[in-house]
Amino acid sequence: MLYPELDFLDRFEAAAKDGFKAVEYLFPYAFEPREIAARLKANGLQQVLFNAPPGDWDGGERGLACLPGREAEFRAGIGKALDYAAALNCPRIHVMAGLLPLGTEREALYPTYINQLRWAAQEAARQGVDVLIEPINTRDIPRFFLNRQDHAHEVVKDVGASNLKVQMDLYHCQIVEGDLAMKLRHYLPTGNVGHIQIAGVPERHEPDLGELNYPYLFDVLDELGYEGWVGCEYRPRAGMQPGGTSAGLGWLKPYL
Repeated sequence: MLYPELDFLDRFEAAAKDGFKAVEYLFPYAFEPREIAARLKANGLQQVLFNAPPGDWDGGERGLACLPGREAEFRAGIGKALDYAAALNCPRIHVMAGLLPLGTEREALYPTYINQLRWAAQEAARQGVDVLIEPINTRDIPRFFLNRQDHAHEVVKDVGASNLKVQMDLYHCQIVEGDLAMKLRHYLPTGNVGHIQIAGVPERHEPDLGELNYPYLFDVLDELGYEGWVGCEYRPRAGMQPGGTSAGLGWLKPYL
């Protein structure tokens, strides 16, 4: 989401120049793994996360994991994602749940979702990769299958795989349920949170814009001993202005 003013492959150098040590993005599949690996190496960056194929993204699909009848396509996508993860030395992939078909209850899709995640986690474990699931608010993605932190942690329990983790996006969490500091205090000690993402609420711009006090929340992360990554999954308000994304990174400088 950052550096939209630049072509994708040029964003790695920009991120490194701005002090980032690692990167994530939605999808790598439009590029050969060797192209991305070269950019990572040239700029001293780690690849820490990307998404498995989501189905027909341009057609509105947002994952396949919960959809009966799409099992073969889902599993082929996981195989492709793991191939990229191996080439990019990426330790985790996010598996999007998918959208509830109109007129379908969540409970009817739950067995498919659990079975697919269990299979994906087993495959990923063969190469030491974690699978992440993310609750997403239904304002940004209407009818998304997974919306709440407690539901995500129930899924982790029901799947029963040690390498299945929750991707805790504080932007989505604030919109759906709020009480972020207490959510962090409750869920981080479980060991089942594998990645954290941030954005300003409600516009999803820089984290110093909007209603959330991120310096306080970062202190909570430190207090709790969180040692994972924090992904900046926001739309830069400065992105298309002079100076681009870099012009909006004043919030980051104290943490560098």
